Amino acid sequence: MKKMLVTIGLIIFLVGAFVFNNKLYLPPLPIENLSKKTVIEKINDSETQMVNLSNENGQAWYVIKGGNISAADEMIKDMLNQNGWIFKQKEGNGLFFERHGENLIVSTQMWTGYYVLVKIPANFNE
Repeated sequence: MKKMLVTIGLIIFLVGAFVFNNKLYLPPLPIENLSKKTVIEKINDSETQMVNLSNENGQAWYVIKGGNISAADEMIKDMLNQNGWIFKQKEGNGLFFERHGENLIVSTQMWTGYYVLVKIPANFNE
């Protein structure tokens, strides 16, 4: 009986370690070719609050450290303003910008209580 309890405890520990190590407890990502573990590693390895994660299907994905959506919006506005985009308005999770008669929509979403995911058309800095 004691040996069985030790075995069960060891199995529970190993499963827990696997789940924690691979960040399986985090919500799903809308980015197809990145794992949750990779995203967390990129965030932790960066000295900046806003980290470029990936470009896929014509979209650039970023993650912003911190759970403050207003602060994330300001970082996005600053980055796009440096590329000539003028902020026009915010509706829901969308930030609308304009440059030379072109429109650009950036969407944000809370990924966890600590990170904001940002999706921007990949050609925003051309």
